[in-house]
Parts: sequence; structure tokens; C-alpha cells
Amino acid sequence: MQPSDVLVGLDIGTTKVSAVIGEYDENDQLQIIGVGTAPSTGLRRGVVVNIEATLKSVDAAVEAAEQMAGREVQNVVTGIAGGHIEGLNSRGVVAVTGRGREITRTDVDRVIDAAKAVVIPMDREVIHVIPQEYIVDEQGGIKNPLDMIGVRLEAEVHIITGSVTSAQNLVKCVNRAGFKVESIVLESLASSRAVLTREEQELGVLLIDLGGGTTDMLVHIDGAPYYTSVLPVGGAQVTNDLSIMLKTPMEAAERIKREAGCCYAPMVEEGEPVIIPGVGGRPPLQAKRSDIANIIQPRMAEILTMVRDKVQKKGYLKRLFGGVVLTGGGALMPGAVELAQEVFHTAARVGMPGNYHGVADIYRSPEYSTAVGLALFAEEAMGHETREPSVKPKSGGMLTGLRGWLRNFFE
Repeated sequence: MQPSDVLVGLDIGTTKVSAVIGEYDENDQLQIIGVGTAPSTGLRRGVVVNIEATLKSVDAAVEAAEQMAGREVQNVVTGIAGGHIEGLNSRGVVAVTGRGREITRTDVDRVIDAAKAVVIPMDREVIHVIPQEYIVDEQGGIKNPLDMIGVRLEAEVHIITGSVTSAQNLVKCVNRAGFKVESIVLESLASSRAVLTREEQELGVLLIDLGGGTTDMLVHIDGAPYYTSVLPVGGAQVTNDLSIMLKTPMEAAERIKREAGCCYAPMVEEGEPVIIPGVGGRPPLQAKRSDIANIIQPRMAEILTMVRDKVQKKGYLKRLFGGVVLTGGGALMPGAVELAQEVFHTAARVGMPGNYHGVADIYRSPEYSTAVGLALFAEEAMGHETREPSVKPKSGGMLTGLRGWLRNFFE
């Protein structure tokens, strides 16, 4: 297999960089054959602040995945997040011009162009334009209007925009590490592709990606995204709280969070001890696991409440009949589902990537959801249909326009 046939998802996060490599087996089924991670120190809240540190992390993560896969990587699909990400809904209207008033691909492209003709600041760029529904002569709920007869064609779309410079810095890091960015994908959209079912998206579901530096949210209704937002807070704030309250370094606080942390105090049995390392020659201290939970729960509850308030303000909270799906590294913490159920008063679950065979199930964890989803977007970019796509490409796909934008800036 040639390097160009390898599908690579590169998740550049605030606390770690993850790379996932996939390829097709003899039955044309996608297999995950390589996974690599490296600590990330060059990002703050999802945005690159140190290019040299970031490119080293990218290189280390991809190299680890290459060694596991036994393949060489050239092109990658990378994710973008951060507080600069914004989503908005728009509508476009055109007259059908085809012979016999039959709607053609040209008409669909025209109505999408009309819908995305919104005014955005010069320092922002459109990352995705995702059709929600088409309306033909006031008949709504249409997912694919091709070959239908009509006079008036409307499209409702979800537009995701981001900072031009943030995207440029992200691409520069990957390019300097020796790889070519095939496309940039919103991280929560990639996670959705990996962990959500079609039924959940049709019913109405809120995806919450609990990352180290950011918390991404994405609402799907009737099978399409309707609301996107990113909070500039994440697991790093929980670690910081533990560091301050327990008077221990960040590294020790992170280890305590991972090994003994629980974000729902009722789940913790009284009397479970936790050893806190001493600092500056002081002897180690001992704390109860319930005390650790009482530090973690308020911060996690605050993050989930901020998400709930944002979704409620847009009026989508009462439409989440598919519940809430938690993913990202923060979803690994015991009690996350129970806390989410208490905050949102609806069903919740942890979302993790499906089984794509290949390597051992390393990638079947919430912390790899984004990287696996990005590999599935790479599958779309190669012209394959994913086995369980979260958002099917329409009107040339979500990646086409961004590829041209990347070429203009970086080639």
C-alpha cells in the first residue's frame, strides 16, 4: 500500500497529541493499524502558543503511530478547536433553473453558496458548511432534493467559522513536522463521527467533548448539527484545583485525578485513603478519596452547567431526546455519566469509537474519539463512504472548500 492510501487522523490537543492510522484490508473494511500519543505543551486552551513545542509533539505522536503501523505518513487530517470557534445557522434561496424544473447538482451547489453568503469578519474563515435540510416549494424535511421537481429551492445550513491565524498556525506546525494537512475538521464534529449513532442524531443529542484545555459541544437534531460552541475550560482546571487544594505539584495532582478521582461524591465510599506526595522534603500526606471527589465535583458540575446554560439559551435543551454523550479524556473519570444525568435531567452515556479491528483495542477509549473521527474524515476525503458516517458529505462534502483555502495559504 502506498503512503497516500493511509488514513491519518491527528488530534492536536492542549494536554496531548494523538495520531491514529487506518487502512483498508482485502475486504475493503477500514482497520485502525497504528496509534501514537505524545504530551502537548505548545497549546493553551486549544490554540497554538508555541510552534516549536507543538511540532515536536506532532512529530513524536505520528512517529509512534508509524512504528506501530509499519507505514509511512505523508498526509493528515487534523482537528481544530478553541474559544475562537463559532457556529451559526443560515438559509439560502434560489430559483430552480434546470430543464423541466428538475433540481440538479448545480441548483444544490447554488443554494448552498447562497446560504453561506453571510458576513463574517476578515480575521475569520468558514471551516464547514453542513446542510441541515432542503425545502422545495415550501415542503421541508428533505435531505436530498436531487431530481425532484420544483420552482423554488431553499437550504438551511450550519456554518462553522474559526480564526484564520489559529488555523494557519496549526497547519504550519504540521507542515514543519514534515507532513501535509489534507484538511482541517472541527474536533467535536470528528468526535461525533466516531461515537454517535444515527438514531441518536435523528432523535436529538448533545455531544460534550471533555478535553484538557477546552470543552467542545455539538447539538445534533434531525440528523444534522444545529449548535456548535467551545468553552475555554477543561480537565486542566480540575487538575489546577487539586494542585491548589492539596498543595501538591500539577504532575502529582494529575496523577491523583487519574488514579483516585471521581466527579460524583455519592459514588465514593468513606474512608478510602489517597497518598499525596510531599513537596520540598516534607513527608507524604494522606487524604480521603471523598475529599478528592468534593474538590473535583464542583468544577466538573460548573463545566457541565455552563454547557447546559448555553444549549438552553439557544432553545435546544428540550429537544435532546437522544440524551447526552460524553467523550474525550474527561469522560474517563468515574461518576461523569451520573453527574451529567443530574445536571441535564436526561439519559447520558460515555461515547467511544466503534470496533475497526486492526491493532489491539487501544483506540477504543473516549480520549481517542477525535483522532479516530479525523481518520474517518480522511476516509471521506479519499472518496470512500465510511461504515457508520455521522454526517454524510453533501454538495461536494464539507472538506472541499477548506482544501482550496489551505492551498491558497500554504502551497
